[in-house]
Amino acid sequence: MSVPLRLAKADYFPSELMPVAVADRTPQPSFPPHIHEFSELVIVWRGNGMHLMNDRPWLITCGDLFYVCPDDCHSYESVNELVLDNIIYCPDRFRLGLDWSQFLPQDEAAWRLTTRGMALARGVIQQLSQESRKSDLLSRQLTEALFLQLLLILQRHRYKADCAWQLPEGEQLDLLMSAIQGQIASHFDLAAFCRQHQLSERALKQLFRQQTGMMPSQYIRQLQLCKAKFMLRSSDCLIGEVAASSGFDDSNYFSVVFTKETGMTPSAFRQQFEHPGMRVKVD
Repeated sequence: MSVPLRLAKADYFPSELMPVAVADRTPQPSFPPHIHEFSELVIVWRGNGMHLMNDRPWLITCGDLFYVCPDDCHSYESVNELVLDNIIYCPDRFRLGLDWSQFLPQDEAAWRLTTRGMALARGVIQQLSQESRKSDLLSRQLTEALFLQLLLILQRHRYKADCAWQLPEGEQLDLLMSAIQGQIASHFDLAAFCRQHQLSERALKQLFRQQTGMMPSQYIRQLQLCKAKFMLRSSDCLIGEVAASSGFDDSNYFSVVFTKETGMTPSAFRQQFEHPGMRVKVD
């Protein structure tokens, strides 16, 4: 396995004193595995792609949020009009004297940002982008204050991807995303969901495609394959067990779909990552 790239602070910060910088990725191209000399927040605005983080694949689209530490290795693959912001920061340069860890999750859960949260965060990030390019003392102080404001917004408006009950006010897209991710292993009935929430199925499909670049059915299928890839590379579950846990009733059909999407059979895919005797718990 090749050694990942290491991204240096000096290439991304305007000075050695500035604690935060914004890297606008419009669009984000495919990017090989890499680690950083800094920490990073990743907020996805639209489009879709595959985010591989610490050997776990995540299908990402608008509203997805990641907290990336310096030792985390990640990459981007199969991107499709993917637009995101990387907010990079160096905790050792902060001067407010806060316990910054209280604002940052300690687990590697998949987080999402509500529609309201995205709107609030976008405004703060625009200000951050402007101030972080300067080098005077006042700009450095304002940059740190704006970063704190951003973390508070994320803390208030983020939710775990498969927990719709955490949504304070369920926007249409937020509710749909949470419902889908909470039912990956079972059939998701979009028509029934729309009836339950009194939504127009046609309008919801249009909104979904506009924001993600995919139809709901495509998103569901890619989520299922993403979970299957993770299980195949991190556990010794039987192919039939992988298929069932990923939402496929028939293991033969799963193998056909998987092979068509990846260019290799589930067994061949697994052989790339085999670790003898390893078995992990897969949620």
